[in-house]
Amino acid sequence: MIYSGSAISVSLLGDGIAELKFDLANESVNKFDRATLTELAAATDAIKADKNVKGVVVTSGKGVFIVGADITEFGALFGGGEAQIAEWGINANKVFSAFEDLDVPKVVAINGFALGGGFEMCLACEYRVMSTAAKVGLPEVKLGIMPGFGGTVRLMRVIGVDNAAEWIAAGAEKKPDVALKDGAVDAVVEPEKLQAAALDLVKQCINGKLDWRAKRQEKLDPIKLNNMEQMMAFNTATAMIAGQAGPNYPAPKLAIQNMQAQANSKRDEAIAIEAQHFAKAAVTPQANALVGLFLADQAVKKAAKKHEKGSSKEVNMAAVLGAGIMGGGIAYQTASKGTPIIMKDIASKALDLGMGEATKLLSRQVEKGRLTPTKMGETLSRIRPTLNYGDFKEVDIIIEAVVENPKVKAAVLSEVEGLVKEDTIIASNTSTISISFLAESLKRPENFVGMHFFNPVHMMPLVEVIRGKKSSDAAVASTVKLAGKMGKTAIVVNDCPGFFVNRVLFPYFGGFDMLVRDGADFQAVDKVMEKFGWPMGPAYLLDVVGIDTGVHAAKVMAEGFPDRMQPDYKSATEIMFENKRYGQKNGSGYYIYVADKKGKPKKTVDPTTYELIKGVVAERKEFDADEIIARCMIPLVNEVARCLEEKIVASPAEADMALIMGIGFPPFRGGACRYVDQMGVANYVALCEKYASLGKAYEAPKLLRDMAAANTKFFG
Repeated sequence: MIYSGSAISVSLLGDGIAELKFDLANESVNKFDRATLTELAAATDAIKADKNVKGVVVTSGKGVFIVGADITEFGALFGGGEAQIAEWGINANKVFSAFEDLDVPKVVAINGFALGGGFEMCLACEYRVMSTAAKVGLPEVKLGIMPGFGGTVRLMRVIGVDNAAEWIAAGAEKKPDVALKDGAVDAVVEPEKLQAAALDLVKQCINGKLDWRAKRQEKLDPIKLNNMEQMMAFNTATAMIAGQAGPNYPAPKLAIQNMQAQANSKRDEAIAIEAQHFAKAAVTPQANALVGLFLADQAVKKAAKKHEKGSSKEVNMAAVLGAGIMGGGIAYQTASKGTPIIMKDIASKALDLGMGEATKLLSRQVEKGRLTPTKMGETLSRIRPTLNYGDFKEVDIIIEAVVENPKVKAAVLSEVEGLVKEDTIIASNTSTISISFLAESLKRPENFVGMHFFNPVHMMPLVEVIRGKKSSDAAVASTVKLAGKMGKTAIVVNDCPGFFVNRVLFPYFGGFDMLVRDGADFQAVDKVMEKFGWPMGPAYLLDVVGIDTGVHAAKVMAEGFPDRMQPDYKSATEIMFENKRYGQKNGSGYYIYVADKKGKPKKTVDPTTYELIKGVVAERKEFDADEIIARCMIPLVNEVARCLEEKIVASPAEADMALIMGIGFPPFRGGACRYVDQMGVANYVALCEKYASLGKAYEAPKLLRDMAAANTKFFG
C-alpha cells in the first residue's frame, strides 16, 4: 500500500501501475469535501515519492465515480467573501495541478456519475475511459456558480471553445456517446471491461505507444485559436448564453467571460482567473438561493425517508376513484413507475377519458424515443379500468379524485371504506376541503389522509400529504412511500383550509385582485411578476388554473381565514367567473386562447376583458414595478410565515421547496423564506408596515416581527 486514507487509497497493482481509488468511508457516494481534497494532496505526494510507480489508473470503489463537491461546506466558504473564496479556489487547484503534473501517465476509469469536481478530477488525467453506464458533466451553473477546480481551463483545451461553452453554460449531464463524440473522453466500454481498458491504456503509455505528455501539454498551454477565431467563438457563445440563461442567472455568462479572459494564458494563470470568476459567482444572491435550494431538497428527501420508516406496509396494488384527466394522470404516473392500479368511475366516458390521458402521455414518450411500444403496452396493462368495486379487496391504498364537492366526496369515501381491507389507506386528492372534516364520514379515520397532486400530474413533482386530526403515523408513512414510488417528492403538512400550497397562493391572487381594483392593468402586473421570475403572471396563472376553480378555492380560503382573505369588494376575477370566462379550459378568461400549430393554447389579449371589468375597477393608472411586486408578494410571504407559526409545514426548507415544486416560485430567489432572508427580515417587516393600510394580509406575523427584533434569519 502506497497510501491509505478514509477517502483515498493508493496501491501497486503490478507492472509499475498504481491504482488510486476513491472510496469515501461511511458514505454511499464519493464527493470532494475538504478531507478528500487533503487526502488527494497526500496521495499525490506518496505517488511522487515512490520510484516504482510508472503509471496511475484512477478508480472508484462506489457505484458512482465522484458526484461533485460537498455542497454542505459551501455556506461557510461562501460567507467569507470574494477574496477568501478566490484564495480557496487557487489553493484547491494546486492539489489537482500537482496530480496532473505527476511525471507518469494517468488514466481514469469512469464507472458512474462523474459530475462537477468529479469530472474535473477526470480532466486532470491524460486519458479518460468511460463506462456505457456512466454520465459526466459540469452542472455547477445549476447552483448559480461555475466550475472551480480547473474545469473551465482544462475542458476548453480538451474539447474546444464551442463545445466547452455549451457543456459548462447548460450544465447538462452527458451520456457516453456525446462525451466521446465531443472528445471529452477517449474511449467508451461496457462496465465489465472498464478496468481492463483503463489498464491497457496506461500500459500503452508506459510502453511509448501513446504520447501522453503531448496530451497533458495541451491542457497546460493557451488555446490554439487566433484572435479572430477566439472573438467569433466567444461572441457566438455569449449570444447563445444570453438567450438561454436570461438576466436572472448570471453564472453561465460569468463562466464564458472567464473562459475568454484566460484563453491566452498558461494553466496556472488561467486557473487564477477561473478562481476570481468563481468567487464572483459564489457571492451572488442567485448562488445563495440555488445552493440553498439544493440543501433544502436534501432536507425534504431526508424528512420523507424518516416518514417512510413509520410503515412496514408495501403498496402492491393501488386504486384511483374518479377517472377523467386527473384520474388518468394519477393512473399513468402510478403504472409508469411499476405499481398496478385500478381506475374506477361510474361512467364509461370518464374511464375512456382517463385511459385516453394515460395513452396520450405514454405515446408522447414513445414518439420521443424514451419508451418502446412494448414498454408502453406493459404500462397500460397495469391500469385496470372498471365500473365496479369488484377487486377492491386487493387494494393497499385508494386515491379519491372525484368532483371537489364535500357531500359527493363524503359519500364516495364512506362507500369504499366498507368494501376494502381494514388496513387499506384511503387518500383524498382534494385541493381545499379539510381532511379532518372528510374523515368524519369514516369508521376508520386513522387510515385516512390527504394526497394532493398538482396538475398536470406527470409534470409537477410535488405531492402534499395532509395529516388530518385522526390520521395515523402509519397511514401518513404509507402515503409518503407511495408518492416516492410514483417518482414524486412528498411534503407532509397538517390540515387547514387549502393546506399549505393553496393557502399561501390565494393571498397572492388576493394581492393581484386588489391591484386591479385600484386601477392596475392586469397585463402590466403579469409582465412585472414574470420579470420578477414567475413562469406566468397572476392573471395568466388564474386562466391556467381555471377561474371557476380559483373562485371556488378562494371562497374556501375566505371562510377559513375571513380576517385577511374575505374581500369587501367584487373582484375582476369574479366578473370573469360570472361571464363564464374560465380561462384556458373554455378558451377565454383574462386572455383568450387559440390553438397554435401544435394544438397548444396560445394566449392573446382580448379588449373585451377591459369592458367587462370596467364597473369594478378604478380608473387605469401606472404602478411602479416595486409596488406591484410588494403588493403581490407580501400576502404570500406572510401566509408562509403564519403556516410556520402554526406548524402547518414543518420547516422553512420544506416550505420553500413546496413553493418551488408546487407553484413555480422563482428558483433563483430560493423560495419565500430565502427571499425574506436576502431582503433582510427587518427590511421586509418595514415593507409590510408601508402597505399595512391595505389590510390584515399585509400585516407582518409575529414570527417575522420577532425575527426582525432578534436579528435572526430562516437559514443561518
